[in-house]
Amino acid sequence: MSSRFELANAIRALSMDAIQKANSGHPGAPMGMADIAQVLWCDYLKHNPANPEWVNRDRFVLSNGHGSMLIYSLLHLTGYALSIDDLKSFRQLHSKTPGHPEFGYTPGVETTTGPLGQGIANAVGMAIAEKTLSAQFNRKGFDIIDHYTYTFLGDGCLMEGISHEVCSLAGTLGLGKLIAFYDDNGISIDGEVEGWFTDDTVKRFESYGWHVVANVDGHDSDAINTAIKEARENTDKPSLICCKTTIGFGSPNKSGKEDCHGAPLGEEEIKLVRKELNWPHPAFEIPDEVLQGWDAREKGNALEAAWNDLFVGYREKYPEEAAELNRRLNKRIKPDFESVAKKYIEQTQSEAASVATRKASQNAIEAYAPYVPEFIGGSADLAGSNLTKWSGSQGITAKDASGNYLYYGVREFGMCAIMNGIRLHGGFVPYGGTFLMFMEYARNAVRMAALMKQQAIYVFTHDSIGLGEDGPTHQPVEQLASMRTTPNLITWRPCDATETAVAWKVAIKHGNGPTALVLSRQGLPTQPRTNDQLSLIEKGGYVLSDCQGEPELIIISTGSEIDLAMQAQAQLKDKQVRVVSMPSCEVYEKQSDEYKQSVLPSTVTNRLAIEAGQGDFWYKYVGLQGKIISMNRYGESAPAGELFKTFGFTLENVLANANELLAQ
Repeated sequence: MSSRFELANAIRALSMDAIQKANSGHPGAPMGMADIAQVLWCDYLKHNPANPEWVNRDRFVLSNGHGSMLIYSLLHLTGYALSIDDLKSFRQLHSKTPGHPEFGYTPGVETTTGPLGQGIANAVGMAIAEKTLSAQFNRKGFDIIDHYTYTFLGDGCLMEGISHEVCSLAGTLGLGKLIAFYDDNGISIDGEVEGWFTDDTVKRFESYGWHVVANVDGHDSDAINTAIKEARENTDKPSLICCKTTIGFGSPNKSGKEDCHGAPLGEEEIKLVRKELNWPHPAFEIPDEVLQGWDAREKGNALEAAWNDLFVGYREKYPEEAAELNRRLNKRIKPDFESVAKKYIEQTQSEAASVATRKASQNAIEAYAPYVPEFIGGSADLAGSNLTKWSGSQGITAKDASGNYLYYGVREFGMCAIMNGIRLHGGFVPYGGTFLMFMEYARNAVRMAALMKQQAIYVFTHDSIGLGEDGPTHQPVEQLASMRTTPNLITWRPCDATETAVAWKVAIKHGNGPTALVLSRQGLPTQPRTNDQLSLIEKGGYVLSDCQGEPELIIISTGSEIDLAMQAQAQLKDKQVRVVSMPSCEVYEKQSDEYKQSVLPSTVTNRLAIEAGQGDFWYKYVGLQGKIISMNRYGESAPAGELFKTFGFTLENVLANANELLAQ
């Protein structure tokens, strides 16, 4: 039987060999954390390589994702569908082993990591999901949802500000099944971190309310084992295990130095490593006895089989709960949701109320949430402004996690990254709110949701200079254009309560990517529509008000500026003017060419776009001959009406631009 040291050396060998073959990568972390990984994966991690999707598996997140060969080695060795040839293709085009772990590429990879700090944030989200789902569905004698979330992180993750946001919240929520391993090797890309990172990490995490196991020798298997046992016994607090390690362990000339952080060791140094570790085997060759020591397939199958037997008993005693849990885990929408949404949209249109779309959003949540019990809502300390709470909202707390609403505090970045982890875990549809301006704090987490194609619904309110007196620090200008150019992100800027209701419906149904709902602070009138027009809103862009014949001018707009377009059309009654509402350009672009021609015929070149945001995006629709009324600078502090007048969002200016086009 292979010793623990030999098993760990298999990770080191595969990592340095794959990185050398690719001539690119980060060998230091995999070689330094190999001993920790061996104890965790061989003795504690509950997983089944034959079924990476098993519901009750422990989650493992490599937050320091640059050390990706660590997780690839672990997955290969334990029996996942990741071959030695896949390891040889490390960092190559279309391989299963990209430079950083990517969700959807590699069986067993739970989330995409690499932007430091977001992995631990995702892990917090997964731990919240586990705690909440278990509180909602477990019954006495049937702990159907009962697993740990483990994460590895390094100095870089702890230096990133997001780690403060999410770890602080994790302590408050008492996530006792979250265990983090801190790779305290004292090295980052620029060298020894003592020149720029001297935090007392133990005290920092104790102040968050974490259980901390300090000063663990990361190369002593017995010490690691004792630390994990201690962490698992503390069920009221998340745990941080601080492991002192040597980066690039086993490399005679490069270990303990930044030289091995982000570059191959080199052929000559690898020869010395093999001698140092007493690993005489050729590159990519693992002895059978070592492979047998790692193989987790038989154990994993037994663990899942035992859980399946438990679930059979659960289903017999609690059939409704079992069916609902299955529905949620399989991401199926309740069958009555479609009819409920249709009725609500028709009702909203018939009421013709003038409300802010942020309030219309809250009304939609109130109508839909009873039919979407998988909702986990929240706001970054702006619930009263974002209007993300509804009558059935119940806060999730350390003592009672059975609720459906998270008070994230002032943590926009942390909120959005946690939402990613919640969705990746399964069983929930997360939504969270902040002002559109403060999406900038969360930008990279929004991007990661888009990159992973994970459903998250962002309630971004206070969408323009229309928020008024708070001024340019709070008035978004460039954000809409930025979001519309983000692949896989669907952005909606509804013009009234009806479009808001439709946007929420589509966001709930859109299960393979994030959606941004961009909402007004100020009241907006409900626009008149026929039943046919109601059904067209879901296409992202449609003719809101048409003319009798071929249009001489098409006015395209979104949000609060739609009303300006409608007023202009009424004033230009002697001209053939069409008004197009374009609440979601991304959804519109998915429609057939025939439909898009029916909305924006190529024969009509007189086009005017109106939107209180950065306007260059709209050249896509108006062409170089068209005109755009938009923001080309930051706003000012003043009442909304004065600002719209100052920046040209007036009927007079719209008519002037329209008449100039019509005169061509």
